[in-house]
Amino acid sequence: MQMINIVNADAFDRWNYTATGDRRGYIQPYQLRELWFHTGTACNLSCDFCLEGSGPADKRIELIKLDEVRPFMDEALELGVEQFSFTGGEPFVARQIVSVLQYAANLRPCLVLTNATEPLHQRREQLKALLDCQHPVSFRVSLDYPQQAAHDAGRGAGSFQMAIEGMQILQQLGFHLSVARQMTLDEDGAAVEAEYRQLFRRHGLDESLRLVAFPDFLPPGASADVPDISENCMTQYQNEESRRQFMCASSKMVVKKRGKLGVYACTLVDDDEDYNQGSSLREALTERVSMKHHRCFSCFSFGSSCSEI
Repeated sequence: MQMINIVNADAFDRWNYTATGDRRGYIQPYQLRELWFHTGTACNLSCDFCLEGSGPADKRIELIKLDEVRPFMDEALELGVEQFSFTGGEPFVARQIVSVLQYAANLRPCLVLTNATEPLHQRREQLKALLDCQHPVSFRVSLDYPQQAAHDAGRGAGSFQMAIEGMQILQQLGFHLSVARQMTLDEDGAAVEAEYRQLFRRHGLDESLRLVAFPDFLPPGASADVPDISENCMTQYQNEESRRQFMCASSKMVVKKRGKLGVYACTLVDDDEDYNQGSSLREALTERVSMKHHRCFSCFSFGSSCSEI
Protein backbone atom coordinates (compact mmCIF):
# COMPACT_ATOMS: atom_id res chain seq x y z
CA MET A 1 0.00 0.00 0.00
CA GLN A 2 1.50 3.30 -1.06
CA MET A 3 1.27 6.17 1.43
CA ILE A 4 2.04 9.86 1.13
CA ASN A 5 3.03 12.42 3.72
CA ILE A 6 0.46 15.13 4.33
CA VAL A 7 2.52 18.30 4.61
CA ASN A 8 0.05 20.96 3.51
CA ALA A 9 -3.65 20.17 3.91
CA ASP A 10 -4.63 22.79 1.34
CA ALA A 11 -2.37 21.24 -1.28
CA PHE A 12 -3.32 17.67 -0.40
CA ASP A 13 -4.51 15.74 -3.44
CA ARG A 14 -7.90 14.51 -2.22
CA TRP A 15 -8.88 13.33 -5.68
CA ASN A 16 -6.23 10.60 -5.63
CA TYR A 17 -5.62 10.03 -1.92
CA THR A 18 -7.70 9.52 1.22
CA ALA A 19 -7.22 11.63 4.35
CA THR A 20 -4.85 8.98 5.72
CA GLY A 21 -2.74 8.92 2.57
CA ASP A 22 -4.01 5.69 1.02
CA ARG A 23 -4.55 5.67 -2.71
CA ARG A 24 -8.20 6.50 -3.24
CA GLY A 25 -10.51 4.09 -5.03
CA TYR A 26 -11.66 4.97 -8.51
CA ILE A 27 -13.77 3.75 -11.42
CA GLN A 28 -12.43 3.55 -14.95
CA PRO A 29 -15.32 4.11 -17.40
CA TYR A 30 -15.52 1.46 -20.11
CA GLN A 31 -18.40 2.65 -22.31
CA LEU A 32 -21.34 5.06 -22.52
CA ARG A 33 -24.54 3.10 -22.06
CA GLU A 34 -26.65 5.89 -20.57
CA LEU A 35 -26.48 9.67 -20.91
CA TRP A 36 -28.31 11.72 -18.30
CA PHE A 37 -29.43 15.31 -18.65
CA HIS A 38 -30.04 17.52 -15.64
CA THR A 39 -33.03 19.60 -16.70
CA GLY A 40 -32.40 22.22 -13.97
CA THR A 41 -32.97 22.58 -10.22
CA ALA A 42 -36.18 24.58 -10.66
CA CYS A 43 -39.04 22.60 -9.14
CA ASN A 44 -42.60 23.27 -8.06
CA LEU A 45 -41.83 21.57 -4.73
CA SER A 46 -39.25 22.48 -2.11
CA CYS A 47 -38.21 19.42 -0.10
CA ASP A 48 -35.63 19.87 2.65
CA PHE A 49 -34.15 16.43 1.93
CA CYS A 50 -33.68 17.02 -1.80
CA LEU A 51 -30.23 15.92 -2.93
CA GLU A 52 -30.30 18.71 -5.53
CA GLY A 53 -31.57 21.46 -3.23
CA SER A 54 -34.31 22.09 -5.79
CA GLY A 55 -37.17 24.54 -5.36
CA PRO A 56 -39.31 27.12 -7.16
CA ALA A 57 -37.10 29.34 -9.34
CA ASP A 58 -33.90 27.69 -8.06
CA LYS A 59 -31.04 28.31 -10.50
CA ARG A 60 -28.08 26.38 -9.07
CA ILE A 61 -28.39 24.25 -12.19
CA GLU A 62 -30.05 26.04 -15.10
CA LEU A 63 -32.89 24.87 -17.32
CA ILE A 64 -31.84 23.18 -20.54
CA LYS A 65 -32.90 23.96 -24.11
CA LEU A 66 -33.10 21.65 -27.11
CA ASP A 67 -30.42 23.42 -29.18
CA GLU A 68 -27.98 23.09 -26.26
CA VAL A 69 -28.43 19.37 -25.58
CA ARG A 70 -28.84 18.14 -29.15
CA PRO A 71 -25.05 18.02 -29.85
CA PHE A 72 -24.52 15.85 -26.76
CA MET A 73 -27.20 13.43 -27.91
CA ASP A 74 -25.66 13.24 -31.35
CA GLU A 75 -22.19 12.61 -29.90
CA ALA A 76 -23.63 9.97 -27.57
CA LEU A 77 -25.08 8.12 -30.55
CA GLU A 78 -21.61 7.91 -32.06
CA LEU A 79 -20.43 6.34 -28.80
CA GLY A 80 -23.14 3.68 -28.76
CA VAL A 81 -25.42 5.11 -26.07
CA GLU A 82 -28.39 2.88 -25.22
CA GLN A 83 -30.64 5.28 -23.32
CA PHE A 84 -31.17 8.95 -22.50
CA SER A 85 -32.39 9.79 -19.00
CA PHE A 86 -33.61 13.05 -17.49
CA THR A 87 -33.65 14.31 -13.91
CA GLY A 88 -34.15 17.60 -12.07
CA GLY A 89 -35.51 19.55 -10.25
CA GLU A 90 -38.78 18.76 -11.88
CA PRO A 91 -38.19 18.16 -15.62
CA PHE A 92 -41.66 19.38 -16.57
CA VAL A 93 -40.86 22.84 -15.26
CA ALA A 94 -38.45 23.24 -18.18
CA ARG A 95 -40.33 25.00 -20.98
CA GLN A 96 -38.81 22.95 -23.81
CA ILE A 97 -38.84 19.57 -22.09
CA VAL A 98 -41.38 17.93 -24.43
CA SER A 99 -39.41 19.05 -27.50
CA VAL A 100 -36.22 17.73 -25.87
CA LEU A 101 -37.88 14.40 -25.16
CA GLN A 102 -39.27 14.15 -28.68
CA TYR A 103 -35.82 14.60 -30.18
CA ALA A 104 -34.25 12.16 -27.73
CA ALA A 105 -36.94 9.48 -28.05
CA ASN A 106 -36.56 9.43 -31.81
CA LEU A 107 -32.95 8.40 -31.20
CA ARG A 108 -33.05 6.08 -28.17
CA PRO A 109 -35.38 4.97 -25.33
CA CYS A 110 -35.78 7.58 -22.60
CA LEU A 111 -36.38 7.65 -18.85
CA VAL A 112 -37.77 10.72 -17.07
CA LEU A 113 -37.68 11.22 -13.30
CA THR A 114 -40.66 13.26 -12.10
CA ASN A 115 -42.72 14.07 -9.01
CA ALA A 116 -45.82 13.61 -11.24
CA THR A 117 -47.61 16.59 -9.71
CA GLU A 118 -48.94 19.82 -11.22
CA PRO A 119 -46.26 20.48 -13.90
CA LEU A 120 -46.79 17.02 -15.38
CA HIS A 121 -50.59 17.25 -15.08
CA GLN A 122 -50.52 20.48 -17.08
CA ARG A 123 -48.63 18.73 -19.90
CA ARG A 124 -51.10 15.87 -20.21
CA GLU A 125 -52.07 16.65 -23.80
CA GLN A 126 -48.47 17.40 -24.84
CA LEU A 127 -47.33 14.03 -23.51
CA LYS A 128 -49.40 12.24 -26.14
CA ALA A 129 -46.90 13.36 -28.80
CA LEU A 130 -44.23 11.22 -27.11
CA LEU A 131 -46.22 8.09 -27.89
CA ASP A 132 -45.49 8.61 -31.59
CA CYS A 133 -41.69 8.62 -31.19
CA GLN A 134 -39.55 5.80 -32.53
CA HIS A 135 -38.54 4.71 -29.01
CA PRO A 136 -40.49 4.52 -25.73
CA VAL A 137 -40.42 7.13 -22.99
CA SER A 138 -40.70 5.75 -19.45
CA PHE A 139 -41.34 7.63 -16.22
CA ARG A 140 -40.03 7.09 -12.70
CA VAL A 141 -42.29 8.77 -10.16
CA SER A 142 -41.05 9.85 -6.73
CA LEU A 143 -43.35 8.35 -4.11
CA ASP A 144 -41.26 8.48 -0.97
CA TYR A 145 -43.48 6.34 1.26
CA PRO A 146 -46.61 4.24 0.78
CA GLN A 147 -48.35 6.35 3.45
CA GLN A 148 -49.80 9.71 2.42
CA ALA A 149 -48.90 11.48 5.68
CA ALA A 150 -45.24 10.43 5.53
CA HIS A 151 -44.88 11.46 1.87
CA ASP A 152 -46.66 14.79 2.36
CA ALA A 153 -44.56 15.59 5.43
CA GLY A 154 -41.55 15.91 3.16
CA ARG A 155 -43.12 17.23 -0.06
CA GLY A 156 -46.13 19.25 1.08
CA ALA A 157 -49.82 18.65 1.66
CA GLY A 158 -51.59 17.16 -1.32
CA SER A 159 -48.44 16.05 -3.15
CA PHE A 160 -49.10 12.35 -2.48
CA GLN A 161 -52.56 12.42 -4.06
CA MET A 162 -51.29 14.46 -7.01
CA ALA A 163 -48.47 11.96 -7.58
CA ILE A 164 -50.96 9.07 -7.56
CA GLU A 165 -53.13 10.94 -10.04
CA GLY A 166 -50.05 11.66 -12.17
CA MET A 167 -49.23 7.96 -12.23
CA GLN A 168 -52.80 7.18 -13.26
CA ILE A 169 -52.55 9.71 -16.09
CA LEU A 170 -49.30 8.20 -17.35
CA GLN A 171 -50.60 4.64 -17.11
CA GLN A 172 -53.83 5.55 -18.91
CA LEU A 173 -51.82 7.15 -21.70
CA GLY A 174 -49.83 3.93 -22.05
CA PHE A 175 -46.43 4.90 -20.63
CA HIS A 176 -44.26 2.48 -18.64
CA LEU A 177 -43.84 3.45 -14.97
CA SER A 178 -41.51 2.78 -12.08
CA VAL A 179 -41.39 4.30 -8.59
CA ALA A 180 -38.56 5.81 -6.56
CA ARG A 181 -38.88 5.44 -2.80
CA GLN A 182 -36.84 6.34 0.24
CA MET A 183 -35.19 3.63 2.29
CA THR A 184 -34.03 3.41 5.91
CA LEU A 185 -31.26 1.25 7.31
CA ASP A 186 -33.49 -0.73 9.66
CA GLU A 187 -36.44 -1.27 7.33
CA ASP A 188 -38.06 -4.55 6.40
CA GLY A 189 -37.72 -4.12 2.65
CA ALA A 190 -40.14 -6.90 1.77
CA ALA A 191 -42.82 -5.48 4.06
CA VAL A 192 -42.38 -1.98 2.64
CA GLU A 193 -42.68 -3.26 -0.92
CA ALA A 194 -45.82 -5.19 0.03
CA GLU A 195 -47.38 -1.92 1.25
CA TYR A 196 -46.60 -0.31 -2.09
CA ARG A 197 -48.19 -3.23 -3.96
CA GLN A 198 -51.35 -2.81 -1.90
CA LEU A 199 -51.32 0.92 -2.59
CA PHE A 200 -50.98 0.38 -6.33
CA ARG A 201 -53.82 -2.13 -6.30
CA ARG A 202 -56.14 0.27 -4.46
CA HIS A 203 -55.55 2.97 -7.05
CA GLY A 204 -55.82 0.80 -10.15
CA LEU A 205 -52.09 0.90 -10.87
CA ASP A 206 -49.95 -2.00 -12.06
CA GLU A 207 -49.01 -3.95 -8.94
CA SER A 208 -45.74 -5.11 -10.50
CA LEU A 209 -44.28 -1.62 -10.96
CA ARG A 210 -40.54 -1.58 -10.40
CA LEU A 211 -39.51 -0.02 -7.06
CA VAL A 212 -36.13 1.72 -6.82
CA ALA A 213 -35.01 2.45 -3.24
CA PHE A 214 -32.58 5.21 -2.32
CA PRO A 215 -30.85 6.17 0.95
CA ASP A 216 -30.65 9.78 2.14
CA PHE A 217 -28.05 11.45 -0.11
CA LEU A 218 -28.11 14.77 1.84
CA PRO A 219 -28.49 18.23 0.24
CA PRO A 220 -25.86 19.62 -2.18
CA GLY A 221 -22.63 20.74 -0.60
CA ALA A 222 -23.24 18.69 2.55
CA SER A 223 -20.49 16.61 4.08
CA ALA A 224 -21.05 13.22 5.62
CA ASP A 225 -18.93 11.21 8.04
CA VAL A 226 -18.50 8.13 5.89
CA PRO A 227 -15.46 5.86 5.49
CA ASP A 228 -13.03 6.69 2.72
CA ILE A 229 -13.02 4.27 -0.20
CA SER A 230 -9.45 3.27 -0.89
CA GLU A 231 -8.01 1.53 -3.91
CA ASN A 232 -7.65 -1.53 -1.70
CA CYS A 233 -11.41 -1.42 -0.94
CA MET A 234 -12.15 -1.45 -4.65
CA THR A 235 -10.00 -4.54 -5.22
CA GLN A 236 -10.60 -6.45 -1.98
CA TYR A 237 -14.41 -6.07 -1.94
CA GLN A 238 -15.00 -5.53 -5.66
CA ASN A 239 -13.85 -7.21 -8.85
CA GLU A 240 -13.76 -6.01 -12.44
CA GLU A 241 -17.29 -7.22 -13.09
CA SER A 242 -18.78 -5.54 -9.99
CA ARG A 243 -16.88 -2.32 -10.64
CA ARG A 244 -18.57 -2.17 -14.04
CA GLN A 245 -21.93 -2.11 -12.24
CA PHE A 246 -21.14 1.30 -10.73
CA MET A 247 -23.10 3.94 -12.63
CA CYS A 248 -20.05 6.08 -13.33
CA ALA A 249 -18.52 3.17 -15.26
CA SER A 250 -21.04 3.51 -18.08
CA SER A 251 -22.92 6.79 -17.75
CA LYS A 252 -22.41 10.55 -17.69
CA MET A 253 -24.64 13.55 -16.94
CA VAL A 254 -24.85 16.85 -18.80
CA VAL A 255 -25.30 19.84 -16.47
CA LYS A 256 -25.82 23.52 -17.24
CA LYS A 257 -24.21 26.05 -14.90
CA ARG A 258 -23.56 29.74 -15.52
CA GLY A 259 -24.77 29.35 -19.09
CA LYS A 260 -22.32 26.58 -19.96
CA LEU A 261 -22.98 22.86 -20.32
CA GLY A 262 -20.51 20.38 -18.85
CA VAL A 263 -20.18 16.61 -18.60
CA TYR A 264 -20.22 15.32 -15.03
CA ALA A 265 -19.14 11.88 -13.88
CA CYS A 266 -22.58 10.81 -12.64
CA THR A 267 -25.96 12.01 -11.39
CA LEU A 268 -24.88 12.32 -7.75
CA VAL A 269 -21.84 14.59 -7.87
CA ASP A 270 -22.95 17.79 -9.63
CA ASP A 271 -22.32 19.79 -6.45
CA ASP A 272 -18.55 19.18 -6.75
CA GLU A 273 -16.74 20.91 -9.61
CA ASP A 274 -13.95 18.33 -9.45
CA TYR A 275 -16.36 16.01 -11.27
CA ASN A 276 -16.90 18.38 -14.19
CA GLN A 277 -15.07 16.58 -17.00
CA GLY A 278 -15.43 19.21 -19.72
CA SER A 279 -17.64 19.47 -22.78
CA SER A 280 -16.76 16.27 -24.66
CA LEU A 281 -18.35 12.92 -23.85
CA ARG A 282 -15.62 11.10 -25.72
CA GLU A 283 -12.88 12.73 -23.65
CA ALA A 284 -14.79 12.30 -20.39
CA LEU A 285 -14.92 8.55 -20.94
CA THR A 286 -11.13 8.39 -20.79
CA GLU A 287 -10.95 9.92 -17.30
CA ARG A 288 -10.89 7.93 -14.08
CA VAL A 289 -13.64 8.80 -11.59
CA SER A 290 -12.42 9.29 -8.03
CA MET A 291 -14.57 7.82 -5.25
CA LYS A 292 -14.04 10.87 -3.04
CA HIS A 293 -17.63 12.19 -2.90
CA HIS A 294 -19.54 11.11 0.20
CA ARG A 295 -22.37 9.82 -2.03
CA CYS A 296 -19.92 7.37 -3.59
CA PHE A 297 -20.10 5.45 -0.32
CA SER A 298 -23.82 4.82 -0.91
CA CYS A 299 -22.96 3.24 -4.25
CA PHE A 300 -20.18 1.22 -2.63
CA SER A 301 -22.16 0.01 0.40
CA PHE A 302 -25.75 -0.22 -0.88
CA GLY A 303 -25.20 -0.76 -4.58
CA SER A 304 -27.21 2.41 -5.21
CA SER A 305 -27.80 3.30 -8.84
CA CYS A 306 -30.06 5.83 -10.55
CA SER A 307 -30.08 3.69 -13.68
CA GLU A 308 -32.76 1.24 -14.79
CA ILE A 309 -30.74 -0.29 -17.62
